[in-house]
Amino acid sequence: MTAKKKIGEQELEVIEKAEESAEAAASETVEKKAMPKKADAPAEAKAEAVAAQEQVFESFEDSQQAPGTGKAVAQAMMTWPAKTKLGADVLTGKYKSLDEVLENGELILEPEIVDAMVPGLMHEVVYIGGSPGKGGGIRRTATKMTARMHKSGRRFKLSALSIVGNGNGIVGIGMASSREHRAALEKSIKTAKLSVIRVRRGCGSWECGCGGEHSIPFKASGKSGSVRVTLLPAPKGVGLVASEESKKILRLAGVHDIWVKTMGQTATRNNLVIAVFNALKNLNQGKGGL
Repeated sequence: MTAKKKIGEQELEVIEKAEESAEAAASETVEKKAMPKKADAPAEAKAEAVAAQEQVFESFEDSQQAPGTGKAVAQAMMTWPAKTKLGADVLTGKYKSLDEVLENGELILEPEIVDAMVPGLMHEVVYIGGSPGKGGGIRRTATKMTARMHKSGRRFKLSALSIVGNGNGIVGIGMASSREHRAALEKSIKTAKLSVIRVRRGCGSWECGCGGEHSIPFKASGKSGSVRVTLLPAPKGVGLVASEESKKILRLAGVHDIWVKTMGQTATRNNLVIAVFNALKNLNQGKGGL
């Protein structure tokens, strides 16, 4: 009997110890649930960065009086690291518009500057290439393919010509080349943004004399290669009397009525568009002729 009693007492002690450990574990879990969770350090840093970006965005959004400020510059500031002094000046607000940059004769080396200061910039592709079609015709393409001989065979290169503008006096052209079609087009658009100019517009037609900015103030000429182009002011309602490729650059420049006279090998479209661009550039310099 004594041995049986001892065994019973040992079992009771084991059961009591197990119950005590279970109660202690339950109390610890309750305390852990009641304690507030510590904030994650990376999450806090991310929230602070987002708040700082929102403050910058709001500060730029409040100053939307001049073109070039506001949402466009704020978004550029968040996603575009400036690499030149001009880019840093634009982000700090030294220049309020692209006209100030062009008047000071600053050299634009970053296409993001134009994106930030000219919202709503559009682009057009000039079809300078071509491939033989059926019946002896030609099928125009957006890129022109050239080849050079190498000891391992032909090496091909694609060239593209693009025009950018806002349809309100800002226009630029750019030509670039690459081994891929899409890369050539993208590079040409970026190059066009680096050569933007302000087009001088007016009403230089004696038939109209409205004083608006639907045409050009006087006759201007430009050249490139064998192509010679003369721009003549036209009255309202005439439209763009020019070839399809010339209309692209005039439309993006914000010119609505004009006569265009051309001479030379105008089938070379890159020379034609460059000659029109040079004529528009000569308007700012007051050059009526070549």
